[in-house]
Amino acid sequence: MKLFFRTLRMALTPFMLLWAGLATPKGISRDADAQRKIDQQCSRLALYHFKTCPFCIKVRHEMARLSLPIALRDAQHDENHRSELLKEGGKVQAPCLRITDETGKVNWLYESGDIIKYLQQRFA
Repeated sequence: MKLFFRTLRMALTPFMLLWAGLATPKGISRDADAQRKIDQQCSRLALYHFKTCPFCIKVRHEMARLSLPIALRDAQHDENHRSELLKEGGKVQAPCLRITDETGKVNWLYESGDIIKYLQQRFA
């Protein structure tokens, strides 16, 4: 059974990458000052993701739509990011948004729907 899903995932990977690239929405336009403020706020965010995960792709599409330059951290292939996600976030599950507030306190937000809702409420 495990072999079946591994084979299926390998077969679907090129299509997922193609979909991720072709379906990426055009970002919203802001004036330079507003975008600079958004960029500064996004510097305290990081998305831990798997490149071909459909839920991660949804979150990355929303980031593109909102023109958010959030750092991407590959938790699937980068062992440092994966262990950081497990150690600090509590579990290896993607997508996960790392949110660092002004005081340096870190919150970990899991679930694509919750992440998208957070991004829309904060940046839309």
